[in-house]
Amino acid sequence: MKICAVVPSLNPDDSLIEVITGLKEKGFKKIILINDGSESDEYFNRLSADESVIVLTHEVNKGKGRAMKTAMSYYLENLADEYEGVVFCDADNQHSSVDILKCAEAVSENTLVLGVRDFSLDNVPKRSKMGNRTMSFLFKVIGGLSISDTQTGLRAMGNSVIKDYINVKGERFEYETNMLLETKRLGTEIKEVKIETIYEDTEDHKSNFDTFKDSFRIFKILIAFVSSSVISCVVDVLMFAIFIKVFGFLSEEIQIFLATAIARVISSIVNYFINHKAVFKSRSDVKATIWRYYLLCIVQMLFAYLGVYLLVHFTHFNEVLMKLLTDFILFLVSFQIQRDFIFQTKRKKKVL
Repeated sequence: MKICAVVPSLNPDDSLIEVITGLKEKGFKKIILINDGSESDEYFNRLSADESVIVLTHEVNKGKGRAMKTAMSYYLENLADEYEGVVFCDADNQHSSVDILKCAEAVSENTLVLGVRDFSLDNVPKRSKMGNRTMSFLFKVIGGLSISDTQTGLRAMGNSVIKDYINVKGERFEYETNMLLETKRLGTEIKEVKIETIYEDTEDHKSNFDTFKDSFRIFKILIAFVSSSVISCVVDVLMFAIFIKVFGFLSEEIQIFLATAIARVISSIVNYFINHKAVFKSRSDVKATIWRYYLLCIVQMLFAYLGVYLLVHFTHFNEVLMKLLTDFILFLVSFQIQRDFIFQTKRKKKVL
């Protein structure tokens, strides 16, 4: 077995013993166990006597993301020369050792392997079904990622991918979401491995996922993808409103064309640099992306002009209101083009 298992854990019960036992039975020679500030060290002390288990301890709870990074740092410094990658699994026995092994065996260079569950089954709690459907929809629409199980904790990756993901932002559950969002920027390939769907939906089952707080963190991450477009849209509309007044003495056609063109030039400069540096975090230099960006801007500007002119001409509504409607439609198209063709590297997805 050339893959190292990683198990982040907070306040474990007997399930942790079962997880470690199952991993050893499947041939994992090294298991990194993270004690993320648990109230008791009982289970960790018992397992530390096993030479195949490496226990790393946070004195206080720092979150799952930090636990994963602690494990990756240790792995890169001490085990990367001997092993080819890691597989992360939960400590509550919701991932079978058979599925963990399947994900480990699917690891290859430049891949992020996801163990995906079937959310259509009857044993899946309704809140989990709705949560995953919502997140999958948002990932598809905003992130351009088709992922069956966005919240899976069963993930595996090769050494080169670990070096990229260790620098991804996030300390708690939002880190796992950030990993997925970063796949496009990093050009990482996603592999989905179908796994057994195990749920213990009882009062005694302990979950470390705070639905409200962690969902809010995730939504903030997704909202950040559109913030640049919102900013540039505000700049564009303000400039358009100003120049509509400035060129009020001209004919309607020329007035709308000039206001649209000048507003789009100003807002496009703002939008390009925010998208390049902050939103998509493109690894390509300016020369490689700016000509494609402005080609899109020219086409978008022409459609914006035609859209506003035709709407104003046939409806006689306010120019600014028609501008907002036209730009909203163009935004939906433009965002996807920028995300998938201008700033991003294409990825492939495989289902095993």
